[in-house]
Amino acid sequence: MRRLLLAVLLLCSSVQASEPKILRYAFRAAETGFDPSQLTDIYSRAVTSHIFEALYTYDPLARPARMVPLTAAGAPEISADFRTFTIRIKPGIFFVADPAFKGSPRELVAQDYVYSFKRFADPALKSPGWSSYEEAGFIGLAALRQQALKRKKPFDYDAPIEGLRALDRYTLQIRTEQPRPRLVELVLAGSDLRGALAREVVEAYGDKIAAHPVGTGPFVLKSWRRSSQIVLERNTAYRERLYEAGPAADDAEGQALLARFKGRRLPMIDRVELAIIEEAQPRWLSYLAVEHD
Repeated sequence: MRRLLLAVLLLCSSVQASEPKILRYAFRAAETGFDPSQLTDIYSRAVTSHIFEALYTYDPLARPARMVPLTAAGAPEISADFRTFTIRIKPGIFFVADPAFKGSPRELVAQDYVYSFKRFADPALKSPGWSSYEEAGFIGLAALRQQALKRKKPFDYDAPIEGLRALDRYTLQIRTEQPRPRLVELVLAGSDLRGALAREVVEAYGDKIAAHPVGTGPFVLKSWRRSSQIVLERNTAYRERLYEAGPAADDAEGQALLARFKGRRLPMIDRVELAIIEEAQPRWLSYLAVEHD
């Protein structure tokens, strides 16, 4: 993975500023879609991780792994018993413009994470990712799911639960049944599955949401030919976010990357073209096409 990162960053440094920077890459198996609640394959998740944004992410060069805020304003406030997590979200983060927002910019708020996490509990979605939330034990979430199953009625997204609340516009609070010292790493990090979706967008596209991912991330889905090609383009409205990393002092490769790219604005490429090539020989030829137009 670090070799791919190095190839991308070197591409960024070798292309003239006036030319578009394009990364071409091949997947060895087909994607399934771009609704985080439905994903198990690594190829779809590789795409959603650049469209959506979780509260936290991983330092790209730190070894061992280290969590850093992404849409969160800082580290969570954690109770002494590791059962209450209070997280402040950075103001001024916006979803990509979409007709579902009726032409107005839509700011990311704490309620978006409440809604997105609840989607994994919705029995109608049969999310393969529900088990991680069930194990985390958000107070009231499993009971809300069971209520929908027992009554055979739609999942009630508006029902308040103690374990998952927006205290105000920018403050999210999570409470768990048991102590969860690793909750941030297990449930709150990883933009591929834990990114925020806007309820308006999900309701607007219905069962077509897997083809219409709308997030706050650095890239947008420009085009998609199922099992053939995926094209991502830079989110031109993406907030100012600069490359930062914390490699170990004795990590020569990591230190070299940091020295070269520290402080550059993200994303550093303009377009990503992903080909789905299951045959070995054409795939290797595609790997050689990390170039610019």
